[in-house]
Amino acid sequence: MAEGIMYVDNIRVEFDDTHKSVLEVCQKAGVEMPNFCFHSDLSVYGACRMCMVEDEKGDIEAACQMQPRDGLKIRTNTSRLLRYRRTILELILSAHCRDCTACPKNTNCRLQEMAMRFGIHDIRFPDTRAHYEEDNSSPAISVDMNKCILCGDCVRVCDEVQGMRILHFAGRGPELRIATSGDAKLRETHCVSCGQCSAVCTTGAITVKNEIGLAWKALHDPGKRVIVQIAPAVRVAVGEAYGYPKGTNVLDQLVTALKIMGADEVYDTIFGADLTVREEGDEFLRRLESGENLPLMTSCCPAWVRYVEQERPQYLKNLSSALSPMQMFATVMKDHYLEKDKEDGRTTYHIAIMPCTAKKMEAARPEFRRFGVPNVDLVLTTQEIIKMIKESGIRFQQLEKESPDLPFGMGSGAAEIFGSTGGVAEAVVRHCLPDKSKNALRMIRHSGLRGSDPIRFATIRIGERDVRVAVAHGLANAAKLLDQLEAGEVQLDLIEVMSCRTGCVGGAGQPYALMSGKLQRAEGLYELDRSAMFKRSERNPVLNAMYGAGLGERAHELLHHAYAAEDGE
Repeated sequence: MAEGIMYVDNIRVEFDDTHKSVLEVCQKAGVEMPNFCFHSDLSVYGACRMCMVEDEKGDIEAACQMQPRDGLKIRTNTSRLLRYRRTILELILSAHCRDCTACPKNTNCRLQEMAMRFGIHDIRFPDTRAHYEEDNSSPAISVDMNKCILCGDCVRVCDEVQGMRILHFAGRGPELRIATSGDAKLRETHCVSCGQCSAVCTTGAITVKNEIGLAWKALHDPGKRVIVQIAPAVRVAVGEAYGYPKGTNVLDQLVTALKIMGADEVYDTIFGADLTVREEGDEFLRRLESGENLPLMTSCCPAWVRYVEQERPQYLKNLSSALSPMQMFATVMKDHYLEKDKEDGRTTYHIAIMPCTAKKMEAARPEFRRFGVPNVDLVLTTQEIIKMIKESGIRFQQLEKESPDLPFGMGSGAAEIFGSTGGVAEAVVRHCLPDKSKNALRMIRHSGLRGSDPIRFATIRIGERDVRVAVAHGLANAAKLLDQLEAGEVQLDLIEVMSCRTGCVGGAGQPYALMSGKLQRAEGLYELDRSAMFKRSERNPVLNAMYGAGLGERAHELLHHAYAAEDGE
């Protein structure tokens, strides 16, 4: 594609190879083109036809599918185009559930936004659509196809980014709809609960499962000691709802808000991440020495674990037995409060605030229960906690800062970067590397573990051995990496996989952002690492004290789980 000059509504706009479509040139000209199905992180689909433009000849074409060319002159808002767009919106709304006030996406719905933008108040066409039963079988997301506008975003992200193909188009003509194979409930499919379909859904057809009511019930119960943990990726995303730049750390304001809402104690999941690094790092060193079950594969991402269980069970033995940071923290914390609960006559209720919808699925797994009680009683996503803060009427920007509670509120810089792709692998390498100098840290930083490439490789010298590490984000990329491994094209010792692109910062429970915004969040975590008091998990003094007091002797019981083929079935 050659460089050149276009004219958008008589505005002269230069373009180059980075502008793949006329729609992107229009954006550069300052024109926000209406659309439902265009996502720069996905393939071009061109189904909604809202982004039509008109050229000098009077021909109209979808801007998202139209390639820029030198000298092209287009109009974006002719009377013809405006009538065309209003008609499309009316047709969509005529076959759409319009119970907006009770919709989870109210005020955050692309269809609602477009209807307001084009002044659609009356619908001339009758409602002839089929009505569908809601599907709330998934532990992570809710599906209401009565609100679907057939933009296809969920189908594409499930196929192109995750490679799962759980959703597809079914039927023809007026019977066209999005469905699972055999119209099965989501729980009956191989859905891994990553929730990326909900992240790209432009309406309220697929949303994060709302469990805010359970949180309020616990917070208002005097018989419950409500303890909250906050994951690293959450702190660099919550602020976006209140005007803070992406990547801004608002952990201390979030702690204050949770205390106002009734939480008894608020801790930082980085404490659990340091536990995971120590246990997983030591496990990795043992496997390197014995040569058994290599490569070791990280097990922090529940959607990735579920993928291996269902799609690649031959690799179950390779998964690290170390629990995820959320589960590590919850297990240690609940064990800590066993005696105190008996003394106080209260029940410890544990809420985890996570960027990830799959954490809801992880918390519900039967193996993560002790004495019949879940380690994590409830998982709230970043989106849900934002809604709770707004419901409380808290002016977030005006809150005083309050640090997480001790003893479980302290963590290392290595734990902070868990929320970014490559962060877990880097933290484990930091722990395993005999050289603890600043130069060693700089070497790791520039080794290739960091970045946004879908699959990355690095070779790092640990002791007398060159350790081969791979990092993949997005399950479709993980599948490619496993294919390479099976074909003998690569030899590896350590593999990190995050099911969401860019890692936890791009989790489906976060406020929606494009790739550039997710990378800004990741940079916010790396900035926290740079300013951290200590950079390696083994230097966490609280952890060292706990291991010295006997945690190490109980580590296998409390902090590990060996995945087997029957798990999760």
